[in-house]
Amino acid sequence: MDVTNIPVEQAERADIQQGVLDFLETQTKRSWDPQADLFAAGGLSSLFAMQLVVFLEQTYGLSIRGKDLRLDNFRTVVNMAALVDRLRGDQ
Repeated sequence: MDVTNIPVEQAERADIQQGVLDFLETQTKRSWDPQADLFAAGGLSSLFAMQLVVFLEQTYGLSIRGKDLRLDNFRTVVNMAALVDRLRGDQ
């Protein structure tokens, strides 16, 4: 695939997804599908969701607060990448 034809936003979101997947795989010692419901699949808890918040804030220079702290934003890697993308656009 020729990455020069991929819009910048898609390439950035793919990079975010890969970063989150790498973090998850390091922390959980298993592979994840970007669209898998991380909490329904078992092994992840609401406490782990807070670790994800800290990871995203530190890695992408964000502040995740208020309505953005909904569990649905952290349910899938795709959702987390969309949240990071949106918050970076708000800055």
